[in-house]
Formats: sequence, structure tokens, C-alpha cells
Amino acid sequence: MDIYTWDTIKEDVLSPTAGRKALHGQMITLARFRFDKGNKVAMHHHPNDQITTVQSGSIKMVCGGEEFILKAGDMVHVPPDVPHGNEALEDSVIIEIFSPVRQDWITGDDSYLRQK
Repeated sequence: MDIYTWDTIKEDVLSPTAGRKALHGQMITLARFRFDKGNKVAMHHHPNDQITTVQSGSIKMVCGGEEFILKAGDMVHVPPDVPHGNEALEDSVIIEIFSPVRQDWITGDDSYLRQK
């Protein structure tokens, strides 16, 4: 069994204002995002079940047509295929859990995060 820490996982720089560290299991993906103030994640959807928690900072999230603010300690469940996106209101760290594994990230099909 391997032991990991966030410090040992290389950050994938998504844009000048965003980075992602991810650990993929067989049926689950755990990710830690660094979103600098003003970073925007475009509206998107995916077949994965998602739980998002704000570790530090705050974000404005739009999910299923509803807009709300998440602060440090807040969590939200995003069901599969529900459109969602966010904007960092301050420098923020976000932890997200996905099931099944985020195969699109493994294959590099994540342009909505890279702001292409």
C-alpha cells in the first residue's frame, strides 16, 4: 500500500490562476484544487457523482440553475450530469471527491478547467 500526502503529488497547472492535484483509485478520484481569486471554472457536467468541500477561501458556485456561496468548511453534493461551475471569490483550496474515477482527466479531456 502506498502512502500519499498532498506535498508528494505533483500539481497539474491548469491555468495561471488554477492548479490541481489528483489521486485516482479504481472507482474514485480525490482532487485538491488551488483556485486564485477570480479563477472561473466554466459550466460543465459529467457522469460522475461529486462532493465538493471548501478547505479555505470562498467560491461562488452555480449548480443546477441555483447560485450560492461556499465558505471554508461548507460542502455540496453535485449529482451526475447536473451542470455546474464556480468562481473563486478569494484565494481558495477546494477538495473534491468523484465516483467513478475521472477518466476524462486521465485522458486529458478537461479543457473546461484549462479555460481553452
